[in-house]
Amino acid sequence: MTTDSLAKLTQAVEAASSSEALLTAVEAVAAVKAPEAVTLLVAALGYNNPGVAVAAVDGLIAIGEPAVEPLLVLLDDVNYGARAWAIRALAGIGDPRGLSVLLTAAKDDFALSVRRAAARGLGTIVWEAMPPESRSSAQLDCLTVLLAAAKGDPEWVVRYAAVSGLQNLGRSLCLTQPHQRLDLKIQLQDLAAQEATPAVQARLWFALESL
Repeated sequence: MTTDSLAKLTQAVEAASSSEALLTAVEAVAAVKAPEAVTLLVAALGYNNPGVAVAAVDGLIAIGEPAVEPLLVLLDDVNYGARAWAIRALAGIGDPRGLSVLLTAAKDDFALSVRRAAARGLGTIVWEAMPPESRSSAQLDCLTVLLAAAKGDPEWVVRYAAVSGLQNLGRSLCLTQPHQRLDLKIQLQDLAAQEATPAVQARLWFALESL
């Protein structure tokens, strides 16, 4: 992307006078799939416009690895809506550099939308991009956080997302070892027996069947 092209796209975003015009402008930025557009797309996550945020997230995921560092640096600590969208982008990319942020968000963030996005994202990490010697401990960290969320988060949508993360994690690398898969299945069975929300309970049984 040339500097002139980026300037024109930026100008179109800044000049948008309606939600529809803003969405069109951000979709145009996302469509170029260029690393130079990352800062503009990250800014769009905070525009308080769900359609625009979805377009920006899709664009950031399409850009992939070059978007990770800017997302981590520009992660909004104040605007929880923007933070939730950024977490979704990191989850969609799956780069292990986002793992620490996802773990912290799934455990401690006050916003359920952020915890939910982080829990789902912990199941989408591309483990092959992490040094082999680090994978086992990192997966154990994910397992610990996801099990805690699936058992104890007060919001059922977060527990549901955590189960989804556990299902995906259960298919990955170290957890494909028979004894680890068996242990995970036992814990999922225990969670299903304790879960009071039908949707989450059904999701737990689906995860068990898939494993």
